[in-house]
Amino acid sequence: MSRNLLLISTSTTHGTGYLEHAKDNILELLDGKSAVLFIPYARPGGISHADYTAKVKAAMEPWGFNVSGIHEYSDPVKAVQEAEAVFIGGGNTFQLLKNLYNNQLIKPIQERVKKGMPYMGTSAGTNVAGKTIGTTNDMPIVHVKSFDALQLVPFNINPHYLDPIEGSTHMGETRETRIAEFHYLNRQPVVGLREGSMLRVIGDKISLKGPLSARIFLQAEKPLEFNPGDDIGFLLEAY
Repeated sequence: MSRNLLLISTSTTHGTGYLEHAKDNILELLDGKSAVLFIPYARPGGISHADYTAKVKAAMEPWGFNVSGIHEYSDPVKAVQEAEAVFIGGGNTFQLLKNLYNNQLIKPIQERVKKGMPYMGTSAGTNVAGKTIGTTNDMPIVHVKSFDALQLVPFNINPHYLDPIEGSTHMGETRETRIAEFHYLNRQPVVGLREGSMLRVIGDKISLKGPLSARIFLQAEKPLEFNPGDDIGFLLEAY
């Protein structure tokens, strides 16, 4: 598969503007491209598709990219088939995946990515790039016919991964505990992607980008820590 992906934990980090922390990686991903198709389906309310797309335009057009929203097209499938690059933003992962299924976009996105079309996701848009959405932090505010996602990579991702706070008296479940529960019934690896971090996937190679390490969970094994720049291509093996 000619994968060309940038999977970002979050669209905004403390003290930076929208997408600003990932600018260099975005420019590298989209090198030679001039247009980006934005899919704003993850927002369940409070911001319209037009307003969400305008936010992306404000961030990316000064970098030289023409941004259009998929809602502006009468045929979403054709829009994906003709896109130079696709960006799916954050919001609610269940809402996003439901809209992708409803608009019959799963296979068109998969087919374009297989042929090398750049794909970028943040938060929910990163969640749906994985095998399933079974490790999202979001609440299931809508019913989705399947948890199967775009499967652009053969593992799951947990964006916004949080480590336990040392000395905290909170007795609830940690993210690590919830991922361990997931692995009782599911085999695929899970990448705990901390804020500001991202995965860069090119063909059969994958590396961690950003300022922080990532925690990788394998079924029945102790969690592993990987540092920025590390080659974690083993995750692309079939599980």
